[in-house]
Amino acid sequence: MSSFETNPKDMKDLLVDIQAGKIQLPDFQRGWVWEDMRIRELLVSVAQSFPVGAVMMLETGGDVTFEQRGVEGVEPRPKAEDAKWLILDGQQRLTTLTQVLQLKAPVKTHNGRKKALKLYYYWDIEKAIAPDVDLLDAIVVVDEHRKQYGGFKRQITLDLSTRALECEAMHFPCASMFDAMQWMLDLNTSHASNHAKIQQFMQFQQRVISQFTSYKVPVIQLLKNTSKEAVCTVFEKVNTGGVALNVFELITATFAAEKFNLRDDWLGSVERRVEGRQTRLHASELLRNVEASDFIQSITILDTLERRRARLAQLIADNGGVVPEVERQQLPSVSAKRKNMLELTRGAYEAWADKVERGYKQVPSFLSKQFVMRLRELPYQTQLVPLAAILAELEDKSWLTPVNLAKLSRWFWCGVLGELYSGSVETRMAKDVEEVLAWLQSDGPLPSTVVDASFDAQRLDRLYTRNSAAYKGVNVLVLREGAEDWYFKSTIDKLESDDMMSLDIHHIFPEDWCKTNGIRPTVYNSIVNKTPISYKANRKIGGVAPSTYLNKLQAEKLVALDSVQMDAILLSHKVPAHFLRSDDFDGFYQARKALLLQLIEKAMGKAASTSASSEESDDADQDGELAESQFAGA
Repeated sequence: MSSFETNPKDMKDLLVDIQAGKIQLPDFQRGWVWEDMRIRELLVSVAQSFPVGAVMMLETGGDVTFEQRGVEGVEPRPKAEDAKWLILDGQQRLTTLTQVLQLKAPVKTHNGRKKALKLYYYWDIEKAIAPDVDLLDAIVVVDEHRKQYGGFKRQITLDLSTRALECEAMHFPCASMFDAMQWMLDLNTSHASNHAKIQQFMQFQQRVISQFTSYKVPVIQLLKNTSKEAVCTVFEKVNTGGVALNVFELITATFAAEKFNLRDDWLGSVERRVEGRQTRLHASELLRNVEASDFIQSITILDTLERRRARLAQLIADNGGVVPEVERQQLPSVSAKRKNMLELTRGAYEAWADKVERGYKQVPSFLSKQFVMRLRELPYQTQLVPLAAILAELEDKSWLTPVNLAKLSRWFWCGVLGELYSGSVETRMAKDVEEVLAWLQSDGPLPSTVVDASFDAQRLDRLYTRNSAAYKGVNVLVLREGAEDWYFKSTIDKLESDDMMSLDIHHIFPEDWCKTNGIRPTVYNSIVNKTPISYKANRKIGGVAPSTYLNKLQAEKLVALDSVQMDAILLSHKVPAHFLRSDDFDGFYQARKALLLQLIEKAMGKAASTSASSEESDDADQDGELAESQFAGA
């Protein structure tokens, strides 16, 4: 006799039972708070009728007994004896959905920096019904007072504290999702003469609300005759401690219905003796952080680009070679957004996967030509997504021709030194693939990233931390120029490739000397006063004046350099030696800054800009103090 049943349940009924205490948690299920962005993504998945994964529950009343408790946020707290089912898998999803859709209190969550928040979730109706909208953009959050603030003085920019204000702003509360009729009646009362708003709500009800009210969740029910051993084994297998509901999992579930195992394709399978794409890509250190979502994003960009090109070709044929601007604007967009990733079909994935894998495998070759040899030197992980797509499309490796390599390198460095690949970059990724390919393949106009990129000369004064993309970029440019180690007298790339030593970035004018001579941390900790050298060379430098440590280095038996030879090595780091020999920090700083700017301008193919003021900001001072402790002893 089977000890489990599988049934689809209405999401609404599950949430009602959770609020009533009929569904609870076993006490060994830890409390969990989802990040705000995960909550938004879950709501969008439901609104689009995407699968959010099955829920597994254990029937109470059998031989297996656990202490139990209500789901977080349910008040008054349910009595243990009211529980008919215990959640084994799906706690995070059901808790989130209950708090957002069923309860009237603000949702306890946090942002990406782990700052605790109490938020209410709304739908911007006008955005939600707009054509081709990414529904993620239609979700609005307000604080526990149902307000948003902005500006220096924290002025109220959105107030949804009353039903009348909600109706006026056309912002629908997620907590009214299963009681939408009352909200519509209130809207009708306050805006009876505004037929446009009533019509918008009706469209919203059809597009979004109906998806929630009809949404069904697959529920695996372990019956009460299930053994304790079986329950513990199942829970251990399914409970992963809050794994994010990500694109890969959603697409895996979608493809599974088409009898295609995306997980095995990416991760591999020992049982089926299948090596996954992840294993093949991660064989290169520079690709070790490439995730399934990155791979799928590259495929999505190329798939949407192909559809855009096909539609444009059809329009050109239909219109005798001239496409009206109105029709051009209606072309399908090239996209890297989550919405389009989730629309990827199995056929499109299979058509592109091998090609994109080959594109990713060419990425280390391109990066090595830029002198990015190790993962720690990679400025932006996000920039690999469009780079791999570009290289995949250039199957004949035409990027290796001198002209194309110069163009691709310029795009890469503009992205790095212009610091354009931080934050949300889906739009830039998609534009870059389309525009860079047109630039390479048909000598099209400069890509937006090349046009948009700028480097302020004063930025060098504020580059302190080695995690900054521009900081890494400047360091790599110095290495690319053939920088030689001050002790081993060989180019640093040769030393590292031979595993002779591991370099790090150290002060040129030592920290102790700078402190003694009254130089501020915000100055001596900038990258202008840093360069990559070996641990051995840094130990010889110590904390003394440059004129002293240079003499000491040159006198070493294993170094044995005269001043001309030593000065040449220093210059390979863009360090003018005469300022070090005279212990002239100010002269050195300005001269090296100018030399570094020349490297930057060469890489970007454009002149650096100059701020109206060279005064450092308070943020820069704070960063400098952070860097002082971070690089202590360097």
